[in-house]
Amino acid sequence: MGMRRLDTPLAERLGLRFALVQAPMANVSTAELVAAVSEAGGLGSFGGGLTPPDELRAAIRRIRDLTTAPFAVSLFAPLQPEEPEPEAVAAVRELVARYGEPGAPSLPPWSLDDQIAVVLEERVPVFSYTFGLVDPEPFHDVGIAVIGTATTVEEAREHELDGVDAVVAQGAEAGGHRGTFLDSFQTGLVPLDELVPAMAGAVSIPVIAAGGIMDGAGIAAALALGAEAVQLGTAFLFCPESAASAAWRQALREHETVVTPAYTGRPARAARTPFLAELMAGPPPLPYPLQGAMLAPLRGRDGYGFYMGGTGAARGREAAASELVRTLAFETETAGR
Repeated sequence: MGMRRLDTPLAERLGLRFALVQAPMANVSTAELVAAVSEAGGLGSFGGGLTPPDELRAAIRRIRDLTTAPFAVSLFAPLQPEEPEPEAVAAVRELVARYGEPGAPSLPPWSLDDQIAVVLEERVPVFSYTFGLVDPEPFHDVGIAVIGTATTVEEAREHELDGVDAVVAQGAEAGGHRGTFLDSFQTGLVPLDELVPAMAGAVSIPVIAAGGIMDGAGIAAALALGAEAVQLGTAFLFCPESAASAAWRQALREHETVVTPAYTGRPARAARTPFLAELMAGPPPLPYPLQGAMLAPLRGRDGYGFYMGGTGAARGREAAASELVRTLAFETETAGR
Protein backbone atom coordinates (compact mmCIF):
# COMPACT_ATOMS: atom_id res chain seq x y z
CA MET A 1 0.00 0.00 0.00
CA GLY A 2 1.55 3.30 -1.14
CA MET A 3 0.76 6.75 0.15
CA ARG A 4 -2.51 6.91 -1.75
CA ARG A 5 -3.61 10.50 -1.08
CA LEU A 6 -0.39 11.97 -2.41
CA ASP A 7 -0.27 9.65 -5.42
CA THR A 8 -2.16 11.97 -7.79
CA PRO A 9 -2.19 12.26 -11.60
CA LEU A 10 -0.06 15.41 -11.35
CA ALA A 11 2.49 13.62 -9.16
CA GLU A 12 2.66 10.84 -11.74
CA ARG A 13 2.99 13.30 -14.60
CA LEU A 14 5.90 15.11 -12.92
CA GLY A 15 7.55 11.87 -11.82
CA LEU A 16 7.03 12.43 -8.09
CA ARG A 17 6.38 9.89 -5.36
CA PHE A 18 4.38 12.48 -3.40
CA ALA A 19 2.29 15.42 -4.67
CA LEU A 20 4.26 17.71 -2.35
CA VAL A 21 5.98 20.82 -3.68
CA GLN A 22 8.55 22.71 -1.62
CA ALA A 23 7.77 26.34 -2.45
CA PRO A 24 10.45 28.28 -4.31
CA MET A 25 11.83 30.83 -1.84
CA ALA A 26 14.33 33.35 -3.21
CA ASN A 27 17.50 33.50 -1.08
CA VAL A 28 16.22 30.61 1.08
CA SER A 29 15.79 27.51 -1.10
CA THR A 30 19.38 26.30 -1.41
CA ALA A 31 20.48 23.63 -3.88
CA GLU A 32 20.81 21.32 -0.85
CA LEU A 33 17.20 21.94 0.26
CA VAL A 34 15.83 21.45 -3.26
CA ALA A 35 17.78 18.22 -3.79
CA ALA A 36 16.83 16.80 -0.37
CA VAL A 37 13.10 17.35 -1.00
CA SER A 38 13.30 15.88 -4.51
CA GLU A 39 15.34 12.88 -3.31
CA ALA A 40 12.68 12.22 -0.66
CA GLY A 41 9.95 12.06 -3.32
CA GLY A 42 8.56 15.62 -3.41
CA LEU A 43 9.31 18.43 -5.86
CA GLY A 44 12.12 20.66 -4.60
CA SER A 45 11.99 24.17 -6.09
CA PHE A 46 14.84 26.65 -6.43
CA GLY A 47 13.63 30.25 -6.04
CA GLY A 48 15.80 31.91 -8.66
CA GLY A 49 13.98 35.22 -9.07
CA LEU A 50 16.81 37.25 -7.53
CA THR A 51 19.68 35.06 -8.78
CA PRO A 52 22.02 36.34 -11.54
CA PRO A 53 22.12 34.02 -14.59
CA ASP A 54 25.61 32.59 -13.97
CA GLU A 55 24.78 31.81 -10.32
CA LEU A 56 21.46 30.28 -11.46
CA ARG A 57 23.31 27.93 -13.81
CA ALA A 58 25.71 26.94 -11.00
CA ALA A 59 22.77 26.24 -8.65
CA ILE A 60 21.01 24.06 -11.24
CA ARG A 61 24.18 22.05 -11.78
CA ARG A 62 24.72 21.71 -8.04
CA ILE A 63 21.15 20.33 -7.66
CA ARG A 64 21.88 17.84 -10.45
CA ASP A 65 25.07 16.77 -8.66
CA LEU A 66 22.96 15.96 -5.59
CA THR A 67 19.92 14.26 -7.15
CA THR A 68 18.65 12.69 -10.36
CA ALA A 69 15.03 13.30 -9.26
CA PRO A 70 12.80 15.98 -10.86
CA PHE A 71 13.08 19.51 -9.47
CA ALA A 72 11.77 22.98 -10.34
CA VAL A 73 13.31 26.38 -10.94
CA SER A 74 11.14 29.42 -10.30
CA LEU A 75 11.47 32.97 -11.67
CA PHE A 76 9.53 36.26 -11.50
CA ALA A 77 7.43 37.43 -14.45
CA PRO A 78 8.76 40.75 -15.80
CA LEU A 79 7.74 43.95 -14.04
CA GLN A 80 8.42 47.46 -15.35
CA PRO A 81 8.67 49.73 -12.30
CA GLU A 82 7.67 53.36 -12.74
CA GLU A 83 10.37 55.94 -12.18
CA PRO A 84 9.85 57.16 -8.60
CA GLU A 85 9.72 60.87 -7.76
CA PRO A 86 12.98 62.22 -6.29
CA GLU A 87 11.07 63.29 -3.15
CA ALA A 88 9.81 59.72 -2.64
CA VAL A 89 13.35 58.35 -2.96
CA ALA A 90 14.67 60.98 -0.54
CA ALA A 91 12.01 60.14 2.06
CA VAL A 92 12.83 56.41 2.01
CA ARG A 93 16.56 57.15 1.98
CA GLU A 94 16.19 59.30 5.10
CA LEU A 95 14.41 56.51 6.99
CA VAL A 96 16.92 53.81 5.96
CA ALA A 97 19.88 56.11 6.74
CA ARG A 98 18.96 56.02 10.43
CA TYR A 99 20.16 52.41 10.47
CA GLY A 100 22.96 52.34 7.92
CA GLU A 101 24.04 53.26 4.41
CA PRO A 102 21.03 52.93 2.01
CA GLY A 103 21.44 50.88 -1.16
CA ALA A 104 20.94 52.28 -4.67
CA PRO A 105 17.33 52.13 -5.92
CA SER A 106 18.29 50.42 -9.19
CA LEU A 107 17.38 47.35 -11.24
CA PRO A 108 19.72 44.34 -11.59
CA PRO A 109 22.07 44.39 -14.61
CA TRP A 110 20.49 41.22 -16.04
CA SER A 111 16.98 40.49 -17.32
CA LEU A 112 14.38 37.73 -17.04
CA ASP A 113 15.27 36.72 -20.60
CA ASP A 114 18.85 36.08 -19.46
CA GLN A 115 17.57 33.85 -16.65
CA ILE A 116 15.10 32.03 -18.93
CA ALA A 117 17.92 31.29 -21.39
CA VAL A 118 19.73 29.41 -18.59
CA VAL A 119 16.58 27.42 -17.63
CA LEU A 120 16.05 26.42 -21.28
CA GLU A 121 19.71 25.54 -21.90
CA GLU A 122 19.90 23.47 -18.72
CA ARG A 123 16.59 21.71 -19.57
CA VAL A 124 15.35 21.76 -15.97
CA PRO A 125 12.44 19.32 -15.44
CA VAL A 126 9.92 21.90 -14.18
CA PHE A 127 9.69 25.69 -14.54
CA SER A 128 7.41 27.74 -12.28
CA TYR A 129 6.82 31.48 -12.06
CA THR A 130 4.85 34.18 -10.26
CA PHE A 131 3.85 37.90 -10.60
CA GLY A 132 2.20 37.50 -14.01
CA LEU A 133 2.30 35.49 -17.23
CA VAL A 134 5.29 33.92 -18.98
CA ASP A 135 4.84 32.20 -22.35
CA PRO A 136 5.07 28.43 -21.67
CA GLU A 137 5.73 27.51 -25.32
CA PRO A 138 9.57 27.78 -25.36
CA PHE A 139 9.67 25.57 -22.25
CA HIS A 140 7.26 22.99 -23.68
CA ASP A 141 9.35 22.91 -26.86
CA VAL A 142 12.26 21.43 -24.87
CA GLY A 143 10.13 19.17 -22.66
CA ILE A 144 9.91 21.37 -19.54
CA ALA A 145 6.64 21.29 -17.53
CA VAL A 146 5.32 24.76 -16.61
CA ILE A 147 3.50 25.90 -13.45
CA GLY A 148 1.97 29.38 -13.03
CA THR A 149 0.82 31.15 -9.84
CA ALA A 150 -2.65 32.62 -9.31
CA THR A 151 -4.38 34.36 -6.41
CA THR A 152 -7.86 34.47 -7.99
CA VAL A 153 -10.02 32.30 -10.24
CA GLU A 154 -9.65 34.88 -13.05
CA GLU A 155 -5.85 34.63 -12.88
CA ALA A 156 -6.05 30.82 -12.98
CA ARG A 157 -8.19 31.05 -16.14
CA GLU A 158 -5.56 33.31 -17.76
CA HIS A 159 -2.87 30.74 -16.98
CA GLU A 160 -5.01 27.96 -18.44
CA LEU A 161 -5.59 29.96 -21.64
CA ASP A 162 -1.84 30.52 -21.79
CA GLY A 163 -1.26 26.75 -21.77
CA VAL A 164 0.47 26.03 -18.44
CA ASP A 165 0.47 22.46 -17.10
CA ALA A 166 -0.70 23.32 -13.57
CA VAL A 167 -1.46 26.37 -11.46
CA VAL A 168 -0.59 27.21 -7.85
CA ALA A 169 -3.57 28.56 -5.88
CA GLN A 170 -1.82 31.06 -3.60
CA GLY A 171 -4.16 31.58 -0.65
CA ALA A 172 -4.14 34.68 1.54
CA GLU A 173 -2.30 32.68 4.24
CA ALA A 174 0.81 32.12 2.09
CA GLY A 175 4.15 33.60 3.07
CA GLY A 176 6.28 35.65 0.69
CA HIS A 177 5.34 37.93 -2.18
CA ARG A 178 1.81 37.92 -3.51
CA GLY A 179 1.52 36.63 -7.08
CA THR A 180 -1.47 38.88 -7.91
CA PHE A 181 -1.32 40.35 -11.42
CA LEU A 182 -4.83 41.03 -12.74
CA ASP A 183 -6.59 43.05 -10.06
CA SER A 184 -5.82 44.79 -6.78
CA PHE A 185 -3.74 42.94 -4.19
CA GLN A 186 -6.70 43.25 -1.82
CA THR A 187 -8.87 41.27 -4.28
CA GLY A 188 -6.19 38.59 -4.42
CA LEU A 189 -6.25 37.90 -0.67
CA VAL A 190 -8.64 34.92 -0.84
CA PRO A 191 -8.52 32.31 1.97
CA LEU A 192 -7.18 28.98 0.68
CA ASP A 193 -10.29 26.98 1.65
CA GLU A 194 -12.34 29.27 -0.64
CA LEU A 195 -9.77 29.62 -3.41
CA VAL A 196 -9.00 25.93 -4.01
CA PRO A 197 -12.56 24.64 -4.66
CA ALA A 198 -13.41 27.74 -6.72
CA MET A 199 -10.28 27.36 -8.84
CA ALA A 200 -10.58 23.59 -9.21
CA GLY A 201 -14.14 24.10 -10.43
CA ALA A 202 -13.18 26.81 -12.91
CA VAL A 203 -10.16 25.32 -14.70
CA SER A 204 -9.36 21.87 -16.10
CA ILE A 205 -5.63 21.99 -15.29
CA PRO A 206 -4.39 20.63 -11.92
CA VAL A 207 -4.49 23.03 -8.97
CA ILE A 208 -1.66 23.10 -6.40
CA ALA A 209 -2.81 24.47 -3.01
CA ALA A 210 -0.47 26.88 -1.20
CA GLY A 211 -0.90 28.95 1.93
CA GLY A 212 -0.59 28.18 5.64
CA ILE A 213 -0.23 24.39 5.17
CA MET A 214 2.15 22.99 7.79
CA ASP A 215 1.14 19.36 8.39
CA GLY A 216 -0.63 16.30 7.00
CA ALA A 217 -4.05 17.40 8.24
CA GLY A 218 -3.69 20.62 6.24
CA ILE A 219 -2.50 18.69 3.19
CA ALA A 220 -5.40 16.21 3.39
CA ALA A 221 -7.89 19.09 3.73
CA ALA A 222 -6.47 20.83 0.63
CA LEU A 223 -6.61 17.62 -1.42
CA ALA A 224 -10.21 17.05 -0.27
CA LEU A 225 -11.09 20.53 -1.60
CA GLY A 226 -9.96 19.57 -5.10
CA ALA A 227 -6.21 20.26 -5.16
CA GLU A 228 -4.01 17.73 -6.98
CA ALA A 229 -0.91 18.73 -5.04
CA VAL A 230 0.13 21.03 -2.21
CA GLN A 231 2.95 23.56 -1.95
CA LEU A 232 4.62 24.31 1.39
CA GLY A 233 7.22 27.02 1.89
CA THR A 234 7.27 28.11 5.52
CA ALA A 235 7.31 24.48 6.70
CA PHE A 236 10.67 24.03 4.92
CA LEU A 237 12.15 27.32 6.25
CA PHE A 238 12.89 25.52 9.52
CA CYS A 239 14.95 22.75 7.86
CA PRO A 240 18.72 22.94 8.37
CA GLU A 241 19.19 22.88 4.56
CA SER A 242 17.30 26.18 4.24
CA ALA A 243 19.31 29.42 4.10
CA ALA A 244 16.92 31.21 6.50
CA SER A 245 18.92 32.68 9.39
CA ALA A 246 18.27 31.96 13.06
CA ALA A 247 16.93 35.54 13.33
CA TRP A 248 14.48 34.80 10.47
CA ARG A 249 13.13 31.67 12.16
CA GLN A 250 12.97 33.41 15.53
CA ALA A 251 11.06 36.37 14.06
CA LEU A 252 8.45 34.02 12.60
CA ARG A 253 8.04 32.28 15.96
CA GLU A 254 7.75 35.54 17.92
CA HIS A 255 5.70 37.83 15.70
CA GLU A 256 2.42 37.54 13.84
CA THR A 257 2.66 37.82 10.06
CA VAL A 258 1.28 40.69 8.00
CA VAL A 259 0.91 41.41 4.26
CA THR A 260 2.64 44.69 3.39
CA PRO A 261 4.54 46.35 0.50
CA ALA A 262 6.69 48.31 3.01
CA TYR A 263 9.93 46.31 2.60
CA THR A 264 10.13 45.59 -1.14
CA GLY A 265 7.44 47.71 -2.78
CA ARG A 266 5.28 44.67 -3.51
CA PRO A 267 2.84 43.16 -0.96
CA ALA A 268 4.29 40.13 0.80
CA ARG A 269 3.53 38.26 4.01
CA ALA A 270 6.26 38.44 6.64
CA ALA A 271 6.89 38.64 10.39
CA ARG A 272 5.75 41.99 11.80
CA THR A 273 9.03 42.86 13.50
CA PRO A 274 9.47 46.29 15.15
CA PHE A 275 11.54 47.37 12.12
CA LEU A 276 8.87 46.25 9.63
CA ALA A 277 6.23 48.06 11.70
CA GLU A 278 8.36 51.21 11.46
CA LEU A 279 8.64 50.83 7.67
CA MET A 280 4.86 50.34 7.48
CA ALA A 281 4.34 53.61 9.38
CA GLY A 282 6.96 55.41 7.28
CA PRO A 283 6.91 57.03 3.82
CA PRO A 284 5.18 55.16 0.95
CA PRO A 285 7.47 52.46 -0.46
CA LEU A 286 9.15 52.89 -3.82
CA PRO A 287 7.93 50.60 -6.65
CA TYR A 288 9.14 46.97 -6.58
CA PRO A 289 12.04 46.10 -6.70
CA LEU A 290 13.51 49.54 -5.96
CA GLN A 291 12.35 49.69 -2.33
CA GLY A 292 14.03 46.36 -1.56
CA ALA A 293 17.22 47.48 -3.35
CA MET A 294 17.40 50.49 -1.05
CA LEU A 295 17.01 48.28 2.04
CA ALA A 296 19.40 45.59 0.74
CA PRO A 297 22.36 46.60 2.96
CA LEU A 298 20.23 46.03 6.08
CA ARG A 299 18.82 42.64 5.06
CA GLY A 300 21.49 40.51 6.65
CA ARG A 301 21.42 42.39 9.96
CA ASP A 302 19.51 40.55 12.70
CA GLY A 303 16.15 42.19 13.31
CA TYR A 304 16.27 44.28 10.12
CA GLY A 305 15.71 41.58 7.49
CA PHE A 306 12.48 40.80 5.64
CA TYR A 307 11.39 37.61 7.39
CA MET A 308 8.80 36.22 5.01
CA GLY A 309 6.56 33.36 6.09
CA GLY A 310 2.96 32.17 6.17
CA THR A 311 0.29 32.24 8.85
CA GLY A 312 1.28 28.75 10.09
CA ALA A 313 4.87 29.79 10.91
CA ALA A 314 4.51 29.32 14.67
CA ARG A 315 3.93 25.60 13.98
CA GLY A 316 7.19 25.19 12.06
CA ARG A 317 9.16 22.05 12.92
CA GLU A 318 12.94 21.77 13.02
CA ALA A 319 13.68 18.66 10.96
CA ALA A 320 15.87 17.63 8.06
CA ALA A 321 14.06 18.18 4.75
CA SER A 322 13.95 14.47 3.86
CA GLU A 323 12.52 13.64 7.28
CA LEU A 324 9.92 16.41 6.96
CA VAL A 325 8.78 15.06 3.58
CA ARG A 326 8.38 11.55 5.02
CA THR A 327 6.54 12.90 8.09
CA LEU A 328 4.16 14.99 5.96
CA ALA A 329 3.44 12.02 3.70
CA PHE A 330 2.71 9.76 6.68
CA GLU A 331 0.53 12.39 8.39
CA THR A 332 -1.42 12.97 5.18
CA GLU A 333 -2.09 9.28 4.74
CA THR A 334 -3.29 8.84 8.33
CA ALA A 335 -5.17 12.17 8.68
CA GLY A 336 -8.77 11.63 9.77
CA ARG A 337 -8.43 7.84 9.63
